[in-house]
Amino acid sequence: MERFGILYPRSAGIDVGSMLMVVSYTDSRDQIHLKQFDSFTSSLNKLADLLQGEKVEIVTMESTANYWMPLHSILESRGIKVVMINPSHYRNVSARKTDINDAQWLHKLLTHGLLRESHIAPAFYQDLRQYIHERQICQDQKSDTLNRIQNTLTKMNIKFQHLISDIEGVCGMKLLRMICSGISDPEKLLCSIDHKRLKASQQELLHSLEGDYRDSRINTLRGSLKAYDFFKEQMLYYEQHIEQTLKLLAPEIKSSKKQSMVRKNQYHINLKDYLIAILGVDLTAVEGLDEIGLLTILAVTGPDMSKWPTAGHFTSWLNLSPRPKITGGKLVGYEKRITHNPATQAFRLAANCLWQSKGPLGQQYRKLAATKGKAKAIKAVARKIAVIFYNMILKQQAYDSSKVQQDIELQKARKISRLQKEAQKLGLTLQNAA
Repeated sequence: MERFGILYPRSAGIDVGSMLMVVSYTDSRDQIHLKQFDSFTSSLNKLADLLQGEKVEIVTMESTANYWMPLHSILESRGIKVVMINPSHYRNVSARKTDINDAQWLHKLLTHGLLRESHIAPAFYQDLRQYIHERQICQDQKSDTLNRIQNTLTKMNIKFQHLISDIEGVCGMKLLRMICSGISDPEKLLCSIDHKRLKASQQELLHSLEGDYRDSRINTLRGSLKAYDFFKEQMLYYEQHIEQTLKLLAPEIKSSKKQSMVRKNQYHINLKDYLIAILGVDLTAVEGLDEIGLLTILAVTGPDMSKWPTAGHFTSWLNLSPRPKITGGKLVGYEKRITHNPATQAFRLAANCLWQSKGPLGQQYRKLAATKGKAKAIKAVARKIAVIFYNMILKQQAYDSSKVQQDIELQKARKISRLQKEAQKLGLTLQNAA
């Protein structure tokens, strides 16, 4: 039996921890060494100096929490290739789990080329993803604050939030700010808004503004409103950094604000121009994909689709392709995997938005939802959108809905054939209408 060949003679494996880094490496004399470093920046630089001095060309480590990020940046800046791996890919290796064993096994498996590299986006896209993530956190906290505001209004027995479409709209926020300013007279509160544009009658609105205006409730409402304003400011703060990062990726685009009214949680900058400049095609033409979803996907994948050999590899990485379990030559089921990939969530959200779409993707979604169920329909259509995304960027082709449109005549022929079989079972015949 042949031994495994050595593909990377100058390599190293690092077990990453919160306060300890264990490295196993091969030096310039082909000797294997094991050393430990703490996780302070000065020690990480010493580790990088050691590997660079021993002419190590490639390093592997697990993507453990966020502990790998500083070391990854330092090693990449030194010109050392870093292979990030998923810990589940080698978790069944038989050995007692220790930091030293992990580093040695990582080193050995990398030397023989038995580890699969995980996708890591370039530095600019990592920054973009960080800003998007922080903005999303502020958006979620803003939503939680609005829930607390409505809870306080319920305790005050104020019901106007049930009579208007959105408490975060113009009329809702005006009423909240007037209440927080100390006004409790329903007529004065009603005069501060344009109530004629609301569906509720003036009498209903007056009754809804009567309640318990005790000081403790008002003070709680003021605190929640300040928190709401703070989270909105934070969202705008991260939007500025997102725009600055996009300018670095597409310097030819001049900054522009949206001319139309910006809805809640939407970006104030014109993302479409940046996305077209970076990706090379207009992906907002695809059903279900909007600017925010595309920005999330771009921050995770980057614009280089050649990292995935085929669209099948791309959808498998997204965990959108089926994984059949076959034993004894028979299909016994499908493997279920859980992923927290933001790009996967964006594609699934795009598919979920198609239930009212009149386009070909919307038709496919409704057909699958009726026959296979909503969950399977979302995954199947999300995979189709991901394939379209991959091919449009890789081939730099505009979206053509005719390629997605199903053959109507073929569907009609299949339906007639199915009806004829059902009629034969019942002893009936079908005839064309005159």
